[in-house]
Amino acid sequence: MKNVIKKIKKNLLLVTMLLTVIIGNANEISSFKIEGDLKGTTLTINNVKEGDLLSIKNYKGIIIYKELIQSSGIYNKGFDLTELPNGNYFFEVDKDLEVKTIPFVVENNKVTFDKDKETVIFKPHLRENKGIVYLTKLALNLEPLEVKIYGNNEGIYKLMHSEKIEGVQVIEKIYKLTKGSYKVVLNSNNKEYIKLINY
Repeated sequence: MKNVIKKIKKNLLLVTMLLTVIIGNANEISSFKIEGDLKGTTLTINNVKEGDLLSIKNYKGIIIYKELIQSSGIYNKGFDLTELPNGNYFFEVDKDLEVKTIPFVVENNKVTFDKDKETVIFKPHLRENKGIVYLTKLALNLEPLEVKIYGNNEGIYKLMHSEKIEGVQVIEKIYKLTKGSYKVVLNSNNKEYIKLINY
C-alpha cells in the first residue's frame, strides 16, 4: 500500500510539473507574426516542433491547406490568401499539448487579421503506466471535458466508464485499469482525442 501511495505522489508531482510548464508557456499566446500586403501574407510561428500540423480552415471546419512542419524552431512561409473566396478563415497550429488559432477575413481580395481573436486551446494529456491512467488538462475557460473509456471484449469495444468534468481549470484524474485492451475517447472544445491502451 505504501508503494502505491508513493507512486501516486510521484506521478502527481510529475503532472504538477507538466502543468507548470504548460501554464508558463500560456503567457506566450501570441506566437504568430503576420506581415502582408495586397498580394501576399507571410506567416511566422515561433517555437514549432517537427511534426506539428499547420492548417488553413474555413469556419465550417473544411481544411483548405495543411502542412506537416518538417523542422523545429521558427516556421516562416508566404501565402497568397487574396485568391480565397470572401469569408472567414483561420490558421491553426496543432501541437503536442495545444492548438493555436488566428482568424482572418477575406473580403474582395483584401485579407484582415484580428490578433485579439487569437486563441489557444490546451489538449487533454493521457499517460499510462502499469494499468494506471493519468489524465491532465488545462481548461482556462472552464470548458468541459467528456471522458469515455471502452474495454475491448473479443474485438468489440463496450463502454465501461463515462463522465463529464466541468467547472475546473486544472483537470487531474487517475483511472485504474485491469489487464486488457482499452480505447479512451476524450471530447473537449469540439475536438475528439482517442488513445488506445494495451495493458
